[in-house]
Amino acid sequence: MNRELAKASVLKTGPGTSIQDLGRQGMANFGVPISGAMDQRALLWINHLLQNDENAAVLEISQPGFSIRFDTPTSIALAGALVDVKLNGVQIQNPAIIPIHLHGVLEIGAFKSGARLYLGIKHGFQSSVILGSRSFYQGLTSLSQLSKEDKIPYFVDSNPIHQHNAKAKWSSDWYRTETILAYPGPDFSLLDTESREKLIGEPYRISTFSNRMGLQLSELLENELPELPTNPVFPGMVQLTSGGKLVILLKDAQVTGGYPRVLYLDEKSQGIVAQKKPGEQLRFSLISSKAAKNDRDSIR
Repeated sequence: MNRELAKASVLKTGPGTSIQDLGRQGMANFGVPISGAMDQRALLWINHLLQNDENAAVLEISQPGFSIRFDTPTSIALAGALVDVKLNGVQIQNPAIIPIHLHGVLEIGAFKSGARLYLGIKHGFQSSVILGSRSFYQGLTSLSQLSKEDKIPYFVDSNPIHQHNAKAKWSSDWYRTETILAYPGPDFSLLDTESREKLIGEPYRISTFSNRMGLQLSELLENELPELPTNPVFPGMVQLTSGGKLVILLKDAQVTGGYPRVLYLDEKSQGIVAQKKPGEQLRFSLISSKAAKNDRDSIR
């Protein structure tokens, strides 16, 4: 069925705003990263509220000061970071499902907790599909991030959601923990006992050297690990360099790497890490296979 397209106009944005869905699957053998939403839990929540397909594309926003205008009535939803939100200049207290009227303007203010906000729309944003995904990735899609005056297509919603008896409310409690659950990585056994205890027992802070490819931790973990051949890597792998730097690979990470892979974070733990700001602290904790399965199941 053909639907009429409308446009949302970006009025203001900081760096890093992009369109993301669940990413590109099965492309690693061609050197193509998975990409997709850094906080998958937030994306799935939004699409559930809007009764979209779970892979419908959303906006990922990582800076305050974003604003957008919608050409036609529709319904949107927000999740991820807790932020100050205004619609047509009026503060919104519980920005779950938000009805948008003709030429409605949404403004995103201060981030009160979390590092990434997700904005979804009924039927999803309709950017170009490249290799099975709408997710932005530099060198693959025409844009790597959105800029002022960019226009994003979406389907006109002739019956926007105006009222719900139930008031769904997004909770940020799940990502406020400092504890990051992890599996031992393929090269964890190469660490000596002292290094393992430091890796698992000591706190680490998020450094400013972080982006969608990876997140670097400030504290060093001295080690004498050998040089390794290039091996497959994917989001969630924690690599340890010869200089002692710990790097958590994220959604736009390369698909191969030569640094030892000492830990692996599952999807829920990746989402927690994605919501951490520079300077915030975390601690790794090893988990059993049974506990990890329960955590994965809790995402959906």
